[in-house]
Amino acid sequence: MDQILILDFGSQYTQLIARRLRSLRVYCEILPFSAPIEDILARSPRGIILSGGPSSVYDKAAPKPDPAVFNLGVPVLGVCYGMQLLAREYGGGVSKATKREYGFSKLKILKGSRLFKGISGTVNVWMSHGDEVKKVPPGFHVTARADGSDISAMENPALNLYALQFHPEVHHTEHGAKMIENFARGVCGYKERWTPASFLKDSIAEIKKQAAGKAVICGLSGGVDSSVAAVLAHKAIGNKLNCIFVDTGVLRHGDRERMTEVFKKKFGYSLKIVDASALFLGRLKGVTSPEKKRKIIGHTFIEVFDREAKKVKGAAHLLQGTLYPDVIESVSVKGPSAVIKSHHNVGGLPAKMKLGLIEPLRYFFKDEVRELGRSLKIPESVLMLHPFPGPGLAIRVLGDVTPDRLKILREADRVMREEIQKAGWYSKIWQAFCVLLPVRSVGVMGDERSYEYTIAVRCVSSVDGMTADWSRLPHDLLQKISSRIVSEVRGVNRVVYDVTSKPPATIEWE
Repeated sequence: MDQILILDFGSQYTQLIARRLRSLRVYCEILPFSAPIEDILARSPRGIILSGGPSSVYDKAAPKPDPAVFNLGVPVLGVCYGMQLLAREYGGGVSKATKREYGFSKLKILKGSRLFKGISGTVNVWMSHGDEVKKVPPGFHVTARADGSDISAMENPALNLYALQFHPEVHHTEHGAKMIENFARGVCGYKERWTPASFLKDSIAEIKKQAAGKAVICGLSGGVDSSVAAVLAHKAIGNKLNCIFVDTGVLRHGDRERMTEVFKKKFGYSLKIVDASALFLGRLKGVTSPEKKRKIIGHTFIEVFDREAKKVKGAAHLLQGTLYPDVIESVSVKGPSAVIKSHHNVGGLPAKMKLGLIEPLRYFFKDEVRELGRSLKIPESVLMLHPFPGPGLAIRVLGDVTPDRLKILREADRVMREEIQKAGWYSKIWQAFCVLLPVRSVGVMGDERSYEYTIAVRCVSSVDGMTADWSRLPHDLLQKISSRIVSEVRGVNRVVYDVTSKPPATIEWE
């Protein structure tokens, strides 16, 4: 399949370039800047995009691609650092900017560039750079100038080289998607209209080939990713797929029942439900540290799953719903980042269990997985489920995790979800949940003094979960949620609404 290849130099926006291309129905993949030329050639790219990055091209340790990248005969687009790299590579001048540019800038488009076809005059663009091109290389000419940067775009059509100092991939840049489309379709000649469904036939064939007639096990959580992966695999290998669902005791109301209804009754899969709730809750007793909770749940899950997987005769492979952002991050060129919190993932299983790994969704983003799921006739009730953390309600019960406190939170969460679904808000929100706070407060219920727990309601809007803003729910809806929780859930006399964005907060409280 034709594709545009993105080489990642560490920009925070690299994934946005891929998302823009995919939204334009242009298939693309991301590789680290250091990818061997053999890996690049194996993909037969129609064009290459050099991303931005935090380095300076004149530093001794500045990241550079294999020099052969510039001699492949395919169009190359350099963005920010990528532009400075092209300038330096071809004999131009790059140095520290007199004034660093971060944020909006007015771009004056000059005539004659294929990148700006259908765009003219002055547009707002998003800048983020401390260096700039001071002198264009021989054979290049300037195609746009901005307020603080005299050379904001340049190109050499004879060599099929194009460069932008600003970021067309961010939504702040006017006509940015059009510029990227002009490169992909106009300059590179990409003709196909790629869709996730177009991968179906090849994906099914690949799963069959990888499974090679052996049994495959799947840790089915009921979330979007594992559900789509399971349905896709079942189409490929039928009853050779063995799904295992572990009830950890920290699930939401109805989660276990939904698994039986959808995957056992509707799809007729081989599904084993393992009730390990007593084991999980026993190990969580008295634990209040969120990091310890995550690790206990992660390790216990692996232990239970490992034990159950060994009971599957002839099991040779593990199916996972790994998505493309996870793959990208695993080969990121960025330096070590601070650990915000551990992530519970079945990803620790393959090394321990010595199973072959099948990851049919490893080149898809979340919204593309949902689109693929629709082509597989998976119910919207599954596809549009909000993200649910692996540690479940254990990290939404702040403090000690006990059966009584889990019951309070589970009921409050059920009520909240019922109300936002009835009001038509569920599909407008990225994630909605309740948190049980380790705080009691005085209240008056039935003319009597009460001293009960507080529930925090958290609803956020997001595109990818990397950043998020609190959802502006109607006051009437918030009032109904609060009223029902206080009236129906014993042990709660106060409800608060979290109005903090990410950053500075995370979406989950723990």
